[in-house]
Amino acid sequence: MIKIEFLGPIGKAPLEMEAKTLAEVATKLKEEHDLSQWLDKCAVALNDTMVNDLTLSLKDGDKISILPPVCGG
Repeated sequence: MIKIEFLGPIGKAPLEMEAKTLAEVATKLKEEHDLSQWLDKCAVALNDTMVNDLTLSLKDGDKISILPPVCGG
C-alpha cells in the first residue's frame, strides 16, 4: 500500500492505494474529476525526493506527494 498526500490548495485528504508504478497512480488519480485539473500542473515527490519518471517502481510503504505550483514574495 502506498500513501498519497496532496499539498497546498488542492485540499484533498491523503489516499492509500495499491500501485506498482507512478504511471498507475497517475491513471487512477486522473479518474477523479476534482484532481484532474491539478495533475498536469503539479510536481511529484516520491519519499520526499522530486521525480518525473512515471515508470519508477513503487513498493509497500512509499509516500507520494503531489505539490501544486506556488507563487509568492
